[in-house]
Amino acid sequence: MMNKWKLLPLALALAVAAPAQADALDDRVAASQAAIQKFASSLQGDLQAAMQEGGPIQAIEVCQQRAPEIASDISSETGWTVGRTSLKLRNPDNAPDEWERAVLKDFDAQRAAGVPAAELSRHEVVEEGDDTVFRFMRAIPTAGLCLTCHGSELGGDIKHALERLYPDDQATGYSEGDVRGAFTIIQRM
Repeated sequence: MMNKWKLLPLALALAVAAPAQADALDDRVAASQAAIQKFASSLQGDLQAAMQEGGPIQAIEVCQQRAPEIASDISSETGWTVGRTSLKLRNPDNAPDEWERAVLKDFDAQRAAGVPAAELSRHEVVEEGDDTVFRFMRAIPTAGLCLTCHGSELGGDIKHALERLYPDDQATGYSEGDVRGAFTIIQRM
């Protein structure tokens, strides 16, 4: 029969480890949220400036160039993989992987059930091959201004610009408040 006093050090170690692991996970979530906020703010600022300077056509071109640059800069700064994805792609380089696709479908289901897109996020520690990774996604809500290039009724010049820059564009037909896609982060552990 095992002496209960011999189990006490193990129980104490587990009791100390669980909060430490929860704190580490909370730190990863907070750092991911900060990186996504930086991405969103930078891109939004660039898009607003482009809209003021040259209208939607210039904003489309800025988005095509700047979004990948911003993601790359933040990825370099953090050592993580940072990007955007969607179920309705504009840029095929942003195609969701299996985990992201499942989360995006869940975001759409939650949005259909009345949860505001701005409140949707998910994080999880998953095994990918031989690696353990922390995954984080935050929904991108479709704002009114987004409908200029992502709505159902696009102007002729906008359609032509999208056809030129994104010949396989699927990222239209959205309404305000829809889940446009999501920011996504992968942190190797």
